Amino acid sequence: MTTVFDRLDALLRENNARFDVTHHAPVFTSEEAAQVRGTSLASGAKALICKVDASFVMFVLPADRKLDSKRTRKQLKARSMRFASHEEVLEMTGLKPGSIPPFGSLFGLKTYCDERLRDETVINFNAGDHSISISIAYAEYERVERPELALYGDSLPKD
Repeated sequence: MTTVFDRLDALLRENNARFDVTHHAPVFTSEEAAQVRGTSLASGAKALICKVDASFVMFVLPADRKLDSKRTRKQLKARSMRFASHEEVLEMTGLKPGSIPPFGSLFGLKTYCDERLRDETVINFNAGDHSISISIAYAEYERVERPELALYGDSLPKD
């Protein structure tokens, strides 16, 4: 059975992307992930799945930000928007929240990325498992995934 990590690894290799894989103790929050990786919280690429009107999509934010639902709904000219339930996330991805890599394309989802993630030379994220992380240059991520860029996160980092 092919795992999400295997699919992601294959996608990155097929696109000749340079990336590093780290195996570590399981982490369940962005803060724990940054600590175990020895990286800044802002360099974490947090993947959130939401239902916007009738479609599920993925939003990717710097891990020190929260999704600004009001701004995002307005930008996308959406009438409704909500976070996917744990059950919906599991059904779509086979994964639990917190282990989802920021590649909506792996799951047939459109990917929207907060443009402030570009400020990070290298981004880090869980790769389909709470104990596997990938580190990749932001430019490589954008080249492979081709997300739609705008401001989707809140204006101030969370404490």
